[in-house]
Amino acid sequence: MGDARIAVLGAGANGASIGADLFEAGHDVTLIEQWPAHVERMRTVGLTIVTEGEERTVRPRAIHLCEVAEERAPFDVVLMLMKAYDARWAAQLIAPLLAESGVMAGVQNGMTTPAVRDAVGAERTVGTVIECSATMFEPGLVHRHTGRESAWFATGLVEGGDPARESVVTELLSAAGRVEHFEDIESAKWMKLVSNATLLVSSAILNLPMLDAMHLTGYRELMIELGDEALRVGAALGHATLPIFGLSEQQVRDPSRVVANMTDQLFAGFVRPGATTTVLQDWQRGRRSEAEDLNGHVVLMADRVGIEVPANRRVLELARRIERGEVRPDPALLGEMRVG
Repeated sequence: MGDARIAVLGAGANGASIGADLFEAGHDVTLIEQWPAHVERMRTVGLTIVTEGEERTVRPRAIHLCEVAEERAPFDVVLMLMKAYDARWAAQLIAPLLAESGVMAGVQNGMTTPAVRDAVGAERTVGTVIECSATMFEPGLVHRHTGRESAWFATGLVEGGDPARESVVTELLSAAGRVEHFEDIESAKWMKLVSNATLLVSSAILNLPMLDAMHLTGYRELMIELGDEALRVGAALGHATLPIFGLSEQQVRDPSRVVANMTDQLFAGFVRPGATTTVLQDWQRGRRSEAEDLNGHVVLMADRVGIEVPANRRVLELARRIERGEVRPDPALLGEMRVG
């Protein structure tokens, strides 16, 4: 990568973790973040990453989101880790600072690749899937639950994309975890959406860490119902069923077993005790979550293709009620998710 300038746009828990890995690998990294206290803490004290009891502090360059307009030199690579609902405006914000020979990757949940492509063009776009877990409740302090040895990423091109630029993104993400290439990156991203639809919002509604939710009677069955609905919608949209984050081809061959196999793989390889989802973290901080971009997107696409998704619809409505302040996350809500 030489002297390439790299921007991590969105330095929350995952963005900060990846930024720290890149900084330690010797890259010229700028973290761009919209939480003022977090930026100031990184500037004055540094960024501390805690992984399985080990603590390290790094001092990458950090700027406020409002300071993007003051940047003069272009970035060669932008890794965008904003919330899915912020993807479109954030990609447009940083687009003028992306070098003509540069590349931007949306390292996010949700189907955000089109937002990147629309902002910077297909040639400068790389589609990306992320599977890692981290939490951050204090400025400048990240608890990373999946270290470099277990974090997983996928990359791929949209039509008109440049393989050389994908290689750049792959090389960078390799500093933070294992990376796989997918010819059909949008199908890979839909498979990640299937996985997210099973767990992220539903366990947050229960106000529980992911492993704790799995211990509730009937919760795993709910997860599989949510995922099966999302898988059917994806098939109707033309998305292929692909083996992501370490699944084998055989494990995705039987449609009736895909979501169950994916769920088992997720909990075996990525979920750690005490880890909560990004949705619950947002609610605990009084923030809007990505529910509309997860189960909400499944419902939206299901309506377009004429498929019934009652479980996803129930989960989405409960998430909306929580965000309106009508109910609070609670384990007792499992019954409402399972029964219409």
